[in-house]
Amino acid sequence: MQEWLKMTAADLGRGIAAGGIDPVKLCQTYLDAIDAHPLRDKIYARVTATRALAEAGAARDRAQAGRRLSPLDGVPISWKDLFDSADIGTEAGSNLLQGRVPQRDATVLANATALGLVCLGKVHMSELAFSGLGHNPSTATPPCVNDAGAVPGGSSSGSAASVAFGLAAASVGSDTGGSVRIPSAWNDLVGLKTTHGRLSLEGVVPLALRFDTVGPLCRSVEDAALMLAALEGASPADLRGATLAGARFAILETVALDDMAAAPLAAFEEAVDRLRDAGATIDRVDIPAVQDAMPLSGCLYTAEAYGLWRDVIEAAPDKMYSQILERFRLGRDHSGPDYVAAWAKLEAARVAYDAATAGYDAIVMPTAPIMPPDLERLNTDPDYYLQQNLLALRNTRIGNLMGLCGLSLPTGTPSCGLMMMAAPDQDRALLRVGAAAERALKMP
Repeated sequence: MQEWLKMTAADLGRGIAAGGIDPVKLCQTYLDAIDAHPLRDKIYARVTATRALAEAGAARDRAQAGRRLSPLDGVPISWKDLFDSADIGTEAGSNLLQGRVPQRDATVLANATALGLVCLGKVHMSELAFSGLGHNPSTATPPCVNDAGAVPGGSSSGSAASVAFGLAAASVGSDTGGSVRIPSAWNDLVGLKTTHGRLSLEGVVPLALRFDTVGPLCRSVEDAALMLAALEGASPADLRGATLAGARFAILETVALDDMAAAPLAAFEEAVDRLRDAGATIDRVDIPAVQDAMPLSGCLYTAEAYGLWRDVIEAAPDKMYSQILERFRLGRDHSGPDYVAAWAKLEAARVAYDAATAGYDAIVMPTAPIMPPDLERLNTDPDYYLQQNLLALRNTRIGNLMGLCGLSLPTGTPSCGLMMMAAPDQDRALLRVGAAAERALKMP
């Protein structure tokens, strides 16, 4: 049964449907693995064993009766600790919210539960989701699967670690500036940033509501498609017959390839060659609108985040990690007119971006320009922390600013991801080309 811990969520679902996997035994196998893992408390904030076993028992009854609710009915997953869960602590990685216990599940958690997914528990995250590094001295810093001395990426850090270390079949995170895609890339997972507004934010602790999105971290594109369907309570995208023959991609040269570390750049170039060999046409594009949009994030993100959290933060600022506190407080520097003007400029940049990318199936770039930073240096060098945090999120933030959907795929080089971004509401089409790209990247 230990092999179950490394199987894709889709394969586990097929095993349950075929009668070869008992959902209760599957759930117990995961719970035992969590309890036995030496890094358990750095990954899971709270394990919900009673809930998980009850849900698994119901899934077993349905499977035996031939009444499974979805392809993932009975599959155990983890949840980032900002999704409300009834009668279970939800603290968003911050001592500011210590002891916060919601009375009802977030809508996406309720949707997933209604389709039979099993909730293993809540996993650690960057404090209030405001960092791409995954370092959280306030609660816990999860491990990076490829480097014990490095951070795992954030803010969905525990989500990535729980899947990468075999302690969940998939996980649900959030992405405001790259918080699903960065930890996915650094832990060799598939991460889907959904189009803003596609999935409900009801019952999700907010950071910046005009940018916040919900998305899965998984072992395959198929898993991502099935997880998206579960979160929105819909049927999954049809990935059958997906091919790169005739696909049109463009490499974004503006900003995205600046200051690249050697390993992610080499991995990206090799990945592009594989996509081309599989039949894709790949151009290179320069889009000035991206350059215009990037400076706006300083106002748009911090003003909204501080506006939402100011009263809570300033009532007890000493409870926060200093780097995150300082980042929130940058929002004090921007006025209402600054914020309105920045949004007007961003809307214009989005129109220009859409015009420049029309006709392409996806725009591609490295998910992150850097490798996972060193944890000890982040603790001792504030300038290094600031520099690495901004660099980590630079490429992914392009997708959030432009309102796109995005998919990070493992390239085969540890901690190096390939990111594909598509137009708003093209999530299903992106998953289809992503499935084909995934096969090309895995070819020997």
